Amino acid sequence: MEHSIHSRFVAIVLSGLSLALLSAQSQAGKGFFDFNYYPYMTDVDGDNSITVNIAAKLPKRFSYFSLTNLRSDDSDSTLDELDTYYTEQNIRWQIAEDSPLDLTAQFNFRSGSDNDRHRLGVRWRLSNTPWLEQAFKAVHLNYAVNFHVLQFDHEDGDVWQIEHAFNMKFPYLTDRLYLAGFVDHTFNQDVPDALPKRPIVAEAQVGFQLVDKLYLISEYRLNQYRRSDVNNLAIGLQYKMTW
Repeated sequence: MEHSIHSRFVAIVLSGLSLALLSAQSQAGKGFFDFNYYPYMTDVDGDNSITVNIAAKLPKRFSYFSLTNLRSDDSDSTLDELDTYYTEQNIRWQIAEDSPLDLTAQFNFRSGSDNDRHRLGVRWRLSNTPWLEQAFKAVHLNYAVNFHVLQFDHEDGDVWQIEHAFNMKFPYLTDRLYLAGFVDHTFNQDVPDALPKRPIVAEAQVGFQLVDKLYLISEYRLNQYRRSDVNNLAIGLQYKMTW
C-alpha cells in the first residue's frame, strides 16, 4: 500500500537530515537546513505552502542538496491536510580539488503515479571559477548553472534542462538581507499547445533576518506549466540552521 503524504515527507526530510548531521560531524562538514512556511499568497492559493531545503558537504568531494515542496489541492485546507508533494534530491561530486565543475545526479519524486524523473548532468559554479571569482565576490553573488543533459522518466524524446541557482548578500546595506533563487529552463519536452515550447519555472526569494534563525521572506514564483496564474507572490517565515 502506498504511504501517506505525511510518511513520505517525513522519510525524505529525515534522510536529508541524516546526511546533513553526518557531514556536520566530519572535519569538512558544512551545510544548512531551512523550513519555509507561506501562509499568504497573492494569486495562487493552492501553490506550495511549505518548502524544506537541506544542504550538506560530504567527504570525498561529494555534496548533497534537496528541496521538498508541500501543498494542498484545496486552497481552504489546513497544514495537516497537505496532500501533494514534490522533491528534488541532488548528489554532486566535484571532479577535482579546486575545480568549479561537479558531476550531478538529480532524483525527482512527486505525488501521483508514473511521474518521477531523474537526471544526470554537469554543474558549473561560475562564482568559484578562478578568472571570474573576484568579479562575483565584488558583488557578493554566488551563481551556478547545472546542465541536466540526460533525463530518465516516462516521457519519450530527448528532454534536457538548464538550471540556474543564485544567492546574493548585501553587506553594504545590512548583513540581515539576502536574495536567493533558481531558474529551470526545459527543452524538447512534449507540452500542450497552450504552453510555451520551452517552459520556465523560477523562484526569487528575498529574506530579512528578524532574530537569530528566524527570517521574514517574500518569494516571487513563475510557473509556465500553468495555463493561467503563471505568476505568484508568497509571503511567510523561514527558520534556518547553518553549520
